[in-house]
Amino acid sequence: MRVLRAAPPALLRSLRPPAPRRLHNRVPEHQKLFQEDNGLPVHLKGGALDSVLYRFTTLVCSVGTCYSLWSLAQASMPKKN
Repeated sequence: MRVLRAAPPALLRSLRPPAPRRLHNRVPEHQKLFQEDNGLPVHLKGGALDSVLYRFTTLVCSVGTCYSLWSLAQASMPKKN
């Protein structure tokens, strides 16, 4: 216990749990953004990052579909001896 009393205040602050932080409620801001009628589908209303993720997902699905069709075609061909 003496060690803790002699410890510098910075060390004691690091040992204590942090004080609860007040978080800003951003739900109303997001509701306004997503309910706004701007002609965009809901999965693209988040901005440029949503657009990039949408295009990346589409690319990965397309490549996977093409690869699976190619694999099926290769499996259906008889093996040459």
